[in-house]
Amino acid sequence: MVGLISVEQRARFEADGFLRLPGFVAPAACDALRTRAAALVDAVDADELGSVFSTRDQVRTTDDYFLDSGDQVRCFLEEDAVDDAGRLRRDKALAINKIGHALHDLDPVFDGFSRTAELAALVAALGVDDPRLMQSMYIFKQPFIGGEVRIHQDATFLHTEPPGVIGLWFALQDATVDNGCLWAIPGGHAGGLRSRFVRDGRRTRMEVLDPTPWDEAELIPLEARQGDLIVLHGLAPHASRPNRSPTSRHAYTLHVVPGGAAYPASNWLQRATPARGFR
Repeated sequence: MVGLISVEQRARFEADGFLRLPGFVAPAACDALRTRAAALVDAVDADELGSVFSTRDQVRTTDDYFLDSGDQVRCFLEEDAVDDAGRLRRDKALAINKIGHALHDLDPVFDGFSRTAELAALVAALGVDDPRLMQSMYIFKQPFIGGEVRIHQDATFLHTEPPGVIGLWFALQDATVDNGCLWAIPGGHAGGLRSRFVRDGRRTRMEVLDPTPWDEAELIPLEARQGDLIVLHGLAPHASRPNRSPTSRHAYTLHVVPGGAAYPASNWLQRATPARGFR
């Protein structure tokens, strides 16, 4: 064993760029996060919601509400939850795409879930030195309107020098091909970083480093049961398809970076205070 994973699992992660760890957290812990997320949404004034999250054209949909959310807790709407005038088509509890991006720092329930000895040991076993929790997101993948997340690399949106971001994706409900599970390209991380989502003041742009398109035929589904954890290398190309089923697919994600790596000001996510580790 290497920490919480075996030598074989570590080798599989290095070869594939991802690793599924069944039953990493208890169902009760998943349910507690779902209950807390529901309470956070309930406390939001529906009239204040207006920022839509989209990966179809993220540069176009980036606004001040998004840019200033790196050390805040904010709700973002599904594209199909609003009409052309920006009015909600459905109840807000079924309209939120995600909550981000500092749940792990600002909410005690999410902080307790995110900072455990088990997670610290896992991240150390994966070779992340002085790990810092940079970002967290609660993703709803709503029934019928859950938006597509196009194929991407996490290091596009959180780039360090040298690259070192790790994604931790927790299934809070069963995730299947029917309700929008993750898909990934085995070994795709070996091809290097394809693009960077760059911040320049109050503007953003996508900086293309390698225009070679991903071969989406190489994607494989990463179905997961409630409590499973999927670990993603920062360069692993992955995606999720729209959820047109009647079943939601709630998930919680953490992104961890090595504390010794440079975190450029060109990252969209900027914080007023430095990111903390697992303590």
